[in-house]
Amino acid sequence: MKFTKMHGLGNDYVYINGFETRVDDPARLARAVSDRHIGIGSDGVILIEPSTTADVKMVMYNADGSRSRMCGNGLRCVAKYAVDHNLTPSTTVRVETDAGLRIAECQIHDNRVQSVKVDMGEPRLDAAAIPVIGHGDQVIDTEMRIGECQYRVTCVSMGNPHAVVFVDDLESVDLAANGPLFEFAPAFPERTNAHFVQVHSPAELAMKSWERGAGPTRACGSGACAVCVAAVATNRAERVVTVRLPGGKMALEWSGNNHVFMTGPAVEVFTGTWPE
Repeated sequence: MKFTKMHGLGNDYVYINGFETRVDDPARLARAVSDRHIGIGSDGVILIEPSTTADVKMVMYNADGSRSRMCGNGLRCVAKYAVDHNLTPSTTVRVETDAGLRIAECQIHDNRVQSVKVDMGEPRLDAAAIPVIGHGDQVIDTEMRIGECQYRVTCVSMGNPHAVVFVDDLESVDLAANGPLFEFAPAFPERTNAHFVQVHSPAELAMKSWERGAGPTRACGSGACAVCVAAVATNRAERVVTVRLPGGKMALEWSGNNHVFMTGPAVEVFTGTWPE
């Protein structure tokens, strides 16, 4: 089975061209290839398949085999793959996802896609849509008990659930200890992605992410979108911000039409064959 390894700011996935290859058990495949010791090493698997409503369809599985509705970094890489590998003639790529249709505008340099701007759609702040239970209709800077500690949490859906916590010192956050407590907290019936954020200025934020089903990652695109929304909703930042992640910087805008736009790089690392 042919595959392509790609990443957005270090958030890496194994991509399968579903126009050419059929995967019978993608959950099992994701668990196998994602292992960083005896597999290819990745945060999961993304299938790029034909679509009846868009240019391509993105189907995503986390490293633990669970299916996810959305991945911002993964979506940028899907758009890059579709353009660079001639799955679509246009540099504006319509991508069908489990979270709905997304539009990606590819920026070309030396005949290859270097960065992608994605309309990530409208954020959802209503608790039922995220979902988060037991804390009212919206969870915005709301006190929540996670494990043995109290946190002030803002919850956002970008097609997948996010819990955002603002901290004074990002370096002091023990992501390995706190991430799983958030992901599996009873308040999140579908589990959640957890992000810890330090505000450097109204135009610049820094964050660390624990991704649902994958653990700590170098970047989370949909999470950066959620962080932008959470920072605006709690009067900590402007609607146009730069977000610094362990893997690099990303540009975010929560526009006046209520859509969130994300711009960042997409990189093809290598191709290979998986013995299946």
